[in-house]
Formats: sequence, structure tokens, C-alpha cells
Amino acid sequence: MLTNRFRTQEILVMIYRLLLAFFFYFIARFFFYYYNADLLNVTSVEQFLELSFYALSFDSMSIFYMSILFILLSILPLFINTKPSYQKVVFYSYFIPNLLAYATNYVDLIYYRFILSRTTISVFDSLEHEKNKAVLISNFLINYWSAWALLIITSILWIYLYNRVKIKYYVVESTKHYLLTTLIILPIAVLGVVSGIRGGFTKKSRPINIVDANRYTAKPEHGDIVLNTPFAILRTIGKTSYKKVNFMEQKMLKKYVSGVKQYDVNKSNTPNIVLFITESYGREYMGAFNKDMNIKDYKSYTPFIDSLAQHSLIFPNAFANGYKSLHGVSSIIAGIPSFEEAFTSSPYPKQKIESLVSTLKSKGYDTSFFHGAANGSMGFLGFGNILGYDHYYGMSEYNNDEDFDGTWGIWDEPFFRYMKQTLSEKKGPFFATLFSVSSHEPFKLPAEYEGKFPMGNLPIHKTIGYTDYAFKKFFEESSKESWFKNTIFIITADHTNQIDYDVYKELVNRTAVPILIYTPDERVKGVDKRLAQQIDIYPTVLDLIGYNKPFRSWGRSLINDNKTVPYTINYGGNEYTYQEGNYIVRFNGSEVTGFYDINDKGLKTNLISKKNKEMELLEKKCKAFIQDYFARIIDKKLDK
Repeated sequence: MLTNRFRTQEILVMIYRLLLAFFFYFIARFFFYYYNADLLNVTSVEQFLELSFYALSFDSMSIFYMSILFILLSILPLFINTKPSYQKVVFYSYFIPNLLAYATNYVDLIYYRFILSRTTISVFDSLEHEKNKAVLISNFLINYWSAWALLIITSILWIYLYNRVKIKYYVVESTKHYLLTTLIILPIAVLGVVSGIRGGFTKKSRPINIVDANRYTAKPEHGDIVLNTPFAILRTIGKTSYKKVNFMEQKMLKKYVSGVKQYDVNKSNTPNIVLFITESYGREYMGAFNKDMNIKDYKSYTPFIDSLAQHSLIFPNAFANGYKSLHGVSSIIAGIPSFEEAFTSSPYPKQKIESLVSTLKSKGYDTSFFHGAANGSMGFLGFGNILGYDHYYGMSEYNNDEDFDGTWGIWDEPFFRYMKQTLSEKKGPFFATLFSVSSHEPFKLPAEYEGKFPMGNLPIHKTIGYTDYAFKKFFEESSKESWFKNTIFIITADHTNQIDYDVYKELVNRTAVPILIYTPDERVKGVDKRLAQQIDIYPTVLDLIGYNKPFRSWGRSLINDNKTVPYTINYGGNEYTYQEGNYIVRFNGSEVTGFYDINDKGLKTNLISKKNKEMELLEKKCKAFIQDYFARIIDKKLDK
């Protein structure tokens, strides 16, 4: 009678069900580690358990947020709470939101290897412009069925364990005691839910957020173990990372960052420019860029680009400014990197932007963007219109679905040929950007090329070989055209992808991309081992054509800029990474969390306790860049 009168069994069962959720989040975290162990660098079971303990605060936010209705229905004094029909309602209020959220953890079993961070709400920005969402999702489900099988098995087990402990029906005999118990439970429950959603009550005045995960870790990638995917999504809904910061006065800021460049070295001329942004073409896959890496049993998958590199200027120490295609396009064409979220998905891309497009158009260039996917895919058409491209050539303009790969767009070889034919009809000078599609998951080849390219050790390797072959055919055919000799060709990548060699699994090297500049007269040629990044491409092109007006750029010319010290900046592992001189700086947006030797790409030895003058200078430069970056974007000063 004491149990019934004071609702003890209802409270205990509710607690049991909430603890079940914590248990299954632990299971999901274990699977997340198992699938991505080579990237997460956990050295022992004890370390994994320690990280899982720190994760409880982040799990509590997700679980309590998804369980608000369940908790409310469990504690409200409705006098029918123990009826089987009412408990069915409680069951659905528990599992519908919780399993929907829980499933996102299993997305990151696979997707983490592509974006190298927990999925946030920005994933929907990537899908927003895709017309074939059903195909993409179905391919993802089919190709990675093991992750979904685990989700189904764990969900069934979760439901089974939920039903093993049931509430026994009873008739309320003492209304007084029933209500009194509720009055005691209610404030405790409210306090518990609020505490859970905040990640606990601490001295901090705000709830925990994504960057807080790295407060508990010695290695940046361990923050992704501490986090869970529902937390990362919930914490980024309706929020933007684009906020002004104030680390220093403007006078001081101008000492450390230059947002405007001007070159007057090369004679003004108007060669054609062809820029290839190659899907997922990490530097790891190209032999010409790995000669000094000393990688045991190294194998290249790009014989043509390796041969072209012998006649080009290449940068084997170049890095992407982001992890996604959306990040790459704005970085390369407009010199605008993306950090926590893509600039093109922020509230600020719809403004006048000085870029390769606007500056080259001012010199009479015809400007074109080629992308073999459905028109508007990836948001490239919209951003291209903002930048002011004269022409957009997509799947619609190609107008031959026989060459459709079934998932993303037109196979690279025929689409490269289509670009060549289109350029041959132009009078020039022209600036053409091509974003390739074939070296992308699900890593398929045209039927006639099955078995033609080395399978390698990863699914992407054969498609890297196919796109390299597409380059070979393009250059062979283009070399016969009258415009070829007066053209500058640039090859780079939007981001990296599947990783084979351990050196490229190191956190900093996960953004290692190629930059190659080829001119038929070989006026620029050689190997430049200095740091380079995607945002350097924009000023480099302007330097090469002798553009002598001031222009807005955070990058530097890779050819003639002797004033700007080579550096790179990007965002990953929930922190900024800034490389320059002898050190790598890690900055979480508020404070520097580490200094590392420039060769310590795995961030193994933190030198912050040995801080010196160069480190202090690099800290200021990193902060100055970020301050100027957000100020220019928010104040709409990207055109000057």
C-alpha cells in the first residue's frame, strides 16, 4: 500500500527507463569508436571509459531534451497513470523522439569519416539543394547496411529491456498522498531536467556547448567521442557561429592581419584561366605530392597528374580551409574560408563579394561554372549567381542522361570533354571553374571502365584513377585547341576523403589537399614546400595576370608575395588550427589550448607550458584573423 500511495514504483520505473537511454548512448559511442578507431586515437579501454564518463553531461542534454514529454506524462497526477492504455501513450512519448535522435548517432558511424566531426544541423544545408535526396539516402542505407543493422538490433533490445520492467496497475485510494507525492516529485523533476539539459549545474552561467567537449581531452579528436550526434544537432539548431569578436583594437589588428592585397609585379595580360575543384581529391592519393613523405609501400593513383606535375608548380604542403564542398568553393573562388558552418549557409552570403569572378570580369573575362550534377546541387548555382558568374553549365545544359552516374551527376570524362567543347566556342579571355563529381561516395565507375583502374585499399581509389584519366583525356584533347597555349590551369580539391596512410590520419593532415599550377610554356614550374591553402589561389591568379589594383583577400599570392608569411587556418576537432613558422596553434574561440611543433601534425606534444615570443605572436595573428574575418562578413565589407 505504501508503494501505491506514494507512487514509488512509477518514479523508480521512470528512472530505470532514463538510465536505459544512457546505457544505449554508451553502446552507440562504442560503435562510433569501433567504426572510426583509426581516426580517434584512443590508446586503452581505460581512456575510452574515461571519455565516456565525461560524455555523461552531453548525453544527459540529449536524453532529457528528448524525454521531456515522457517525464511529464510519467509524473503528472492524472490518477490513470498506471492504466495499460495510458502506459502505451507513455511508451510512444518515450521512444518516438528518443529513437529518432538516437539514430543520428549511427549516421556518424559512417559520415564521420567524410566530415571528420560530429554531424550538426548544417548537414541539412548540404542536402537542401539536392533534388535526388531519396537516391542519396537510399544509397547511403544500402552501402552502409551494417550501421543500420546495428541500429535496428540495439533499438529492438532497448524496447525489450523497457518492457521487462512494467508498471503494475492500481487504483488510487488516497488522493491526498498521491497529490502530496506529486508536489514533492515535480520540483525535483524540473530541477533534474533543467540540470540535464544544461549539462549539469556548474559555476558556468551558460549550458554546455560543442566546444566544451574538448575541456576534458588531451587530443582534439577525443572531443568527438565525448560528444553525441543528437547533442551536436540540437546545439546548432537556429544558431550561427557568425558573431563578432573583439580580441584587440583595430590599430593592433592591422599589425597582424592584412585583409587587402595589391600586386604590381607581373605585366598585365589576359590569359585564360581554367580552375579544377576536384571532388575529394586529397593530397594523399598523388605521388608527385608525396615524394618526401617517406610513406612505407606508398602507391599513387594519379599517373597523369603525377606526370603533369613535372611540368607544373606544385605545393606539397597545402591545406583546405574546410571539410566540405561548400567550404571549398567559397575558399577557392572568393578567398572566404568556412569554420564551424559554411559561409554559404550563414546569414551573410547575400552581399557584394569581391572574388575571382568580379575581378576577372572587370578585365573583360567571360566567366563560367561547370558542375555535372543537377542544376542547383550543393548550392553552387545560387552562390555562383551571388558571385556573378556569366554562365552556369550543369546537368540540364549537358542534356544527355545516358552519361548520368545514377547518383550525383554526369561522369567526369564526358563532362570534362563537354567543358572543353564549350570553351572552344568562346572568344576569350575566359575564366572557367569546374567542380568534378565522380570521385565521390558511392565510388562507382562507368561500366566500360570496371577493372581498368587499380582497386587500391579503399573504395575511393579506383574513382581517383578514373578522374585522373578524365584529366588525361581533357588535356590531350585541349592541347589541340587554339586557346590552350594561352591558358593557366589550376588543379586543387574541395576537401579530403577516405584515408589510407597513417600520416594523413593525423588531425592537421586531414585537410591536406594538392595545389598545382600548370602553364603550357612552363613559366611557373617547380616544387614549393612552403605552407599554402585554398584561399591563396584567388590572389595567386590575380598576381599571375598582372592585376594591379587593391583587392580584398586574406590569402597571399603563391608566386610573388614576399610580405605575407605563409600560414594556414581551418576549423576541426571543435577548434581553430593555425599554422605558421615553427608552430601549430589550437584555439577554441576563447583561449589557446595548445602550441605544437610545426611537424607535429598529430598534435601529440603540447608545448603550451613552454610558451615563447613566436608562440605569442602566432596567437595574436590567429585571433586577429578571426576578428577581421567575422567583422568583414557581418559588416558586409567583402567587396573592399
